[in-house]
Amino acid sequence: MRSFDFLVIGGGIGGVALSYELARQGLQVLLIEQSVNLTGASRFSYGGVAYWAGTTPLTRQLGAESFTKYEQLSDELESEIQFRVLDLVMTIPVEGDVTQAAHAYAHCAAPPSVISPVIAKELEPQLNPDALGGALTCRHGHIEPMLTVEAYRRAAETLGVEVIVAKVETIKIQDGLGDRYIQGVNVHQVDYPSRNVIIAAGGLSRWLLSSVGVNLPIYFTHAELIETAPMDPCLRTLVLPAQIQRVGLETLSSRPEFEHFWDQPGHEPMPSILDPGGIQFCNGRLLLGQISSTLTDPQANLNPSTGEMAIRTAIGEILPALKDVAGTWHRCLVAFSRDQLPLVGKVPGYEGLHVFSGFSNPLTLIPPVAQRFAAHVARTTDDLIVQLHPGR
Repeated sequence: MRSFDFLVIGGGIGGVALSYELARQGLQVLLIEQSVNLTGASRFSYGGVAYWAGTTPLTRQLGAESFTKYEQLSDELESEIQFRVLDLVMTIPVEGDVTQAAHAYAHCAAPPSVISPVIAKELEPQLNPDALGGALTCRHGHIEPMLTVEAYRRAAETLGVEVIVAKVETIKIQDGLGDRYIQGVNVHQVDYPSRNVIIAAGGLSRWLLSSVGVNLPIYFTHAELIETAPMDPCLRTLVLPAQIQRVGLETLSSRPEFEHFWDQPGHEPMPSILDPGGIQFCNGRLLLGQISSTLTDPQANLNPSTGEMAIRTAIGEILPALKDVAGTWHRCLVAFSRDQLPLVGKVPGYEGLHVFSGFSNPLTLIPPVAQRFAAHVARTTDDLIVQLHPGR
């Protein structure tokens, strides 16, 4: 059997980008994805690249690197990813505080501008100005996530990455005098030996880590949204609320006093929220959403009819022409961490076990972080990657 330097678990944007970058460093990589057709956050992502939104030296640097990377990524991967820069319109309801909403973005690398409901409708004709007290706008990156996943995967395979579709049954670990040592994984009763395993499984990362006794501050929401078939152009912009409730939901539900809830199903640390928004991709399909809930069972039952009705009602307020558009309800898991930064690096106490997950702003951060992490493990220590260490 072929030997591998790294086994990467998870074939979404994180796993494929990381596999590609590791292969660029000359490493032998096996990528393991459990589904033939992806059903996770990469599949149902809005595709936004918020390169402008960094508020610290770390996130500003990664935002700048992300934009530079995306500008040439189609050429690098020799596949189209449909990178573009469009207008982002962030809505503020009539009862909202425009000044307060703008202040929340004041420390961004490129703070958005305040605009009136009239100007917002000029940018996005589908908006209902009567439902707005104002809006914020800026230029915003956008890709087709699944084209990007496919482009990374093909480029990785060209560099020698082996890809298998299978569910990891067991992560094999040997106890040592101090650390525990990774031995590889078992898939369909076949052992794949390696001294390094990277968990890049998005919303399933916590479950995989827990299966080997690892407890890290990585969590997940259940996202609900509506997807349409390709249709005539209707949205010019990406529409999101200025005050995204999901951020607060992640912060509150990951507080230390809720930690024990996440170790067993049947809990919901915080009530679900709904952030109404939408995007139309270059091929014409629409995504409208989204509900986020913190049910601690990855397989928790959700009510499609209730979720779809709630989304359509909220969309009807701000984008009335899209309220009744034909579409299908979907769900997926979305990973997040306690501090809005991903967990990237070696898991403390486990020699050879790494994590690459918890990205709250995944499409912005993953390409530059994957490139840096691959160089970090293959060549020299990267101080930026050290700041993302899971034991921080």
